[in-house]
Amino acid sequence: MTGPGPATDSAPTRVGAVDCGTNTVKLLIADLGPDGMVEHLRTMRMVRLGQDVDRTGELHPDALQRLFAALDEYAVLLADHHVTRLRMCATSAARDARNADVFVAGVRERLGIDPEVVSGAEEARLSFEGATRGLPSGLPGPILVVDIGGGSTELVLGAADRPFDPQASDSQAHSMDVGAVRLTERHAFADPPTGAQVAAAVADIEAALDAAAVDLAAAGTVVGVAGTITTVTAGVLGLDDYDRAAIDGSVLAVEDVAAMTARLLRATVAERRALPYLHPGRADVIGAGALILDRVLARTRVGELRVSEADILDGIAWSLVPEAPSA
Repeated sequence: MTGPGPATDSAPTRVGAVDCGTNTVKLLIADLGPDGMVEHLRTMRMVRLGQDVDRTGELHPDALQRLFAALDEYAVLLADHHVTRLRMCATSAARDARNADVFVAGVRERLGIDPEVVSGAEEARLSFEGATRGLPSGLPGPILVVDIGGGSTELVLGAADRPFDPQASDSQAHSMDVGAVRLTERHAFADPPTGAQVAAAVADIEAALDAAAVDLAAAGTVVGVAGTITTVTAGVLGLDDYDRAAIDGSVLAVEDVAAMTARLLRATVAERRALPYLHPGRADVIGAGALILDRVLARTRVGELRVSEADILDGIAWSLVPEAPSA
């Protein structure tokens, strides 16, 4: 198994992509080639790698053990599927931790590759590629991709008709140090959060948005990706279960997102956990994540949010076959 690099022919390449965030670690195994992607496996484990990172500056030993247990499972899956090319990208929690060397060594031992703690520019490129590759043509540009993670929120604004280029004058990207886990821990949300705690979190989000070097009001289309946004979408749609097919490509009214945010913030953790579409590992942090989405949308001029189940994980996969067609 090798890391990223050019493929040698036009035959499909069996790739593995791992995205390690603050709350989840995700795996995608797929064949990529001239005819597109054939997905074989997409799975996720809730590991909460960002546990206490905002407070201590280090990865918690329990969080590392949860991650390594998930990667032990993934190593078996990768071998069973005969993956030939593999890339693992790590974002906010690993980027912030003083003991990241323990994280790197543990990944190397289990997967045989080093994780890449990607730069903000690379994270933006991968997120935009994953989120926009399957969008219908003709959408008004520029496109704003919103990716809310556990530790950070990525905002990427790019042209509708070409890949994201961080050097282009019409491309903007910014990573904010507000995410669903980080915001919940930072403001010590009660169960449910008090009005004062929500107000403090809103002030935190607004300050981060004030400092973001992305013109949100310029967006012609807003695309939301990743677990916080897809879970909020499942709630707006009133799903009886988490249905990836129903969520992917859905279009939500901004006011419906605001109403769902208010509902989640009013609910207790037990009430959220009882929602049929919500993963139990998100129950304590989904309110804060929804609040970030609500405040981002409030600064745009669009009336709707497009939702994609494709995200940075898909971008990581496509980066392993760089000569593959972009559509």
